[in-house]
Amino acid sequence: MVKAVVGANWGDEGKGKITDMLAKEADIIVRFQGGANAGHTIVNDYGKFALHTLPSGVFYDHTTSIIGNGVALNIPLLFKEVQDIVSKGVPEPKILVSDRAQIVMPYHILFDQYEEERLGKNSFGSTKSGIAPFYSDKYAKIGFQVSELFDEELLKEKVERICETKNVLLEHLYHKPAIQPAELLETLHQYRDMVQPFVCDVSFYLHQALKEGKEILLEGQLGTLKDPDHGIYPMVTSSSTLAAYGAIGAGVPPYEIKKVVTVCKAYSSAVGAGAFVSEIFGEEADELRKRGGDGGEFGATTGRPRRMGWFDCVASKYGCRLQGTTDVAFTVLDVLGYLDEIPVCTAYEINGEQTTEFPTTALLEKANPVIEKLPGWKCDIRGIKKYEDLPENCRKYIEFVEEKIGYPITMVSNGPGRDDIIYRNK
Repeated sequence: MVKAVVGANWGDEGKGKITDMLAKEADIIVRFQGGANAGHTIVNDYGKFALHTLPSGVFYDHTTSIIGNGVALNIPLLFKEVQDIVSKGVPEPKILVSDRAQIVMPYHILFDQYEEERLGKNSFGSTKSGIAPFYSDKYAKIGFQVSELFDEELLKEKVERICETKNVLLEHLYHKPAIQPAELLETLHQYRDMVQPFVCDVSFYLHQALKEGKEILLEGQLGTLKDPDHGIYPMVTSSSTLAAYGAIGAGVPPYEIKKVVTVCKAYSSAVGAGAFVSEIFGEEADELRKRGGDGGEFGATTGRPRRMGWFDCVASKYGCRLQGTTDVAFTVLDVLGYLDEIPVCTAYEINGEQTTEFPTTALLEKANPVIEKLPGWKCDIRGIKKYEDLPENCRKYIEFVEEKIGYPITMVSNGPGRDDIIYRNK
């Protein structure tokens, strides 16, 4: 059976924790898209970790962690992450890397930085991890696939050819130093030696695993609103963030995905530029940011303060619909315990008309939030294990959100730890 764990909104919903929790029951965890441009924060018995490339199930010794073909693979970063977790007492994880995954090249990271610099105030708020240049090259068919590292003649020819085109841009557009083919080839040899023991025909491996009845967990990065097709284009990421893409990015049949757990935060946050209708500012935002997450709402990759907002029913309903949600995991609910009343965005007002459907970006930029306020519960809910033990106003908040988004909230996270979870409607 295949389950997917994905985000409903802008990313930062708490997917790492939910994946870590569900991985207990899984045999294999697959990262199926994205790169090291976003992170998943996990708190468990070993400590607190920010993972960027490794799947969030690496903390169990019974699991196999897979880097799928849809991932933007930064090879040195992947291995640095492995060393980091092992140095903190985590058992050496079993890792497989798809032979069809493509490699984030050193020049992708440079081009990302140079382009943001060139755009100035019109920049995309990139994490400068090389993701857009990587996917541009992948679809322009000039990317490097892991399997190509093992064909020396092909590699030499390709390095020469690609340096030629990249150096034109470096010289004439960015006015930066050229790439030396010999140095790039040497770097790729180092990458080859690092990744060689882990390379695998992942789709065949997963095919066999499914025949054997293994439990597979697909882990997505970011959320629906960062999807290049269905998100807040152009302020999106460069790979599909939807569960449906898990079939492609891992190499499994789409009909095998039986469960889609969509992670939704009890309030909203976002890193990076783009439309964010329920956004709040000033002291109100600072207070929520300071209390939020575990140690505050700051990007796991960039350390940037996240943009804050109240729960957005319009965006979340849309996000869940596009994901094909079977279950909603509602996270960081404990953070809201300080509020007398809790604002919720239940509709958008655009050009004088109200809507509960999420529009395209040009209209989204004109949208104003329609806010309803619910009474707060004014107490700490950490440590509660049963839904019926939650304060009445807390349950009412969950049920209000569930009704507005139209998808069942079956898990409620009320703290950062692996066991801070309440199962509902089980």
